[in-house]
Amino acid sequence: MQPFTYLLVASLFFAHNVHGQNITLHYGQIPSTLKTVSALQFHLAQRKGFFTREGIALEVLPIEGGAANMVLALSKGIVDITRTATPYLIQDVLHGSENVAVFGETGTPIYSLIARPEIKDFADLKGKTIGLSLAVDTISISTRKLMGLHGIKENDFRVKELVGTPARSACLKKNECDAVPLGQPEDFLLLQEGYRRLGVSTEAMSNFQFIVAAVRRSWAEQNKDLLLRYARALASSYRYMRAVQNRDEVVRLIVETTGSSDTIARETLKLYFEPERGVFPKAGEIDVKGFEEVLRVMAEVGELKPPIPPAERFIDLQYLKAAGLSNDSSTEQSVRKSFGQHA
Repeated sequence: MQPFTYLLVASLFFAHNVHGQNITLHYGQIPSTLKTVSALQFHLAQRKGFFTREGIALEVLPIEGGAANMVLALSKGIVDITRTATPYLIQDVLHGSENVAVFGETGTPIYSLIARPEIKDFADLKGKTIGLSLAVDTISISTRKLMGLHGIKENDFRVKELVGTPARSACLKKNECDAVPLGQPEDFLLLQEGYRRLGVSTEAMSNFQFIVAAVRRSWAEQNKDLLLRYARALASSYRYMRAVQNRDEVVRLIVETTGSSDTIARETLKLYFEPERGVFPKAGEIDVKGFEEVLRVMAEVGELKPPIPPAERFIDLQYLKAAGLSNDSSTEQSVRKSFGQHA
């Protein structure tokens, strides 16, 4: 397991900072997302020196094997903090781990159901092979719900389980899959090659918390200052990427890190922010209602047994509050509405 060199090498130059010392923070990342738009905040924070300013030497450790292994690496202490899709954290906590979500990363993602050129509409998917993530994943759940809205039932298609947009994209290009859900910029790239977009995931699930940053509760209690530094650095990155005056610079960074064109980078940012669709947080906040929606749909598809546990079992918002970030969104209002009955 090798750290992500781009970030690690840069961290070696952190000679002096406002805190007087640099602390290494080990962050777990899914390899397939290192060069996607979903990792933009890390590249931007590194480029603009937001980690440097907070005295953090961020060491990104690619964790192979999908999102389930992210929480496993966290539990084993291989990483200090990890990104993970919400359902995997939920399952992990229900199995007894001390892991907990402390910050939000991707809110409501936009996955396009991309199909081979000869498939003209949803009806053509009957009898075909759909490349999906694992059943518990909200990518799979939202895609199944999207197809259901258009009359395609579970027994109408075959499933090939593939974790990661790159793997699903490759399946489509090899003609081993007839349709797959893809994020950005892969969906735009394939559209340029003549593939078809049948629909988008937000038609079926318009608001949920897709990706969170998770830590071990005991580690967080012992490293609160470091965690607050990390929160402030990422908040600065999210704010910077959203500012209209920074659009050209952010576009260039997307082109550099993903290999997509200037046009696709601009189309992606326009998709996310014009109008605001809640893909990225404003400053790392967790959408509590969106988290509750994940719990609800997991129960709906049989991945959770009733009664549905409260979202507060999986979330600790004290670090967002301590970092002064709770007013960057509707987090406080959501917490009051969602958690008030448990106070």
